[in-house]
Amino acid sequence: MHFNLVDRVIELTPDSIVTHKCVSNAEEYLQDHFPGFPVLPGVLMLEAMVQAARRWYGSRFPEADRVVLGSVRALKYGTLVRPGCVIRVEVQSQSTSADSISEFKGKVIVSETGAVAASGRFSLRPMKPCVSAALS
Repeated sequence: MHFNLVDRVIELTPDSIVTHKCVSNAEEYLQDHFPGFPVLPGVLMLEAMVQAARRWYGSRFPEADRVVLGSVRALKYGTLVRPGCVIRVEVQSQSTSADSISEFKGKVIVSETGAVAASGRFSLRPMKPCVSAALS
């Protein structure tokens, strides 16, 4: 299942990206999280940062293979994100290694209040081919 958590790219610079997402009550994942009190799941706030970082990565390295989430560190959650909120996702590149692993720092901000909903550091790495062992 694919969740599109970038409605619009607001700003794209050589070392950062800012995106917006309008969280709608029509989002399928809100129906079960939580019944009667829908909130954006924390893992989808992380995914919003990852999707923004992928867009930044693709703009900087258009010839690169697909990148996937490599690691997550120091992820913190703050305020709840409810339907009707607009989130501003700010991601900054920290470094890219010789083996194309990119380190990022990001945060999800509720645009209406300025409150931080999630923040942390994560990395993207090139997708490794799947190697299956021969069955005996």
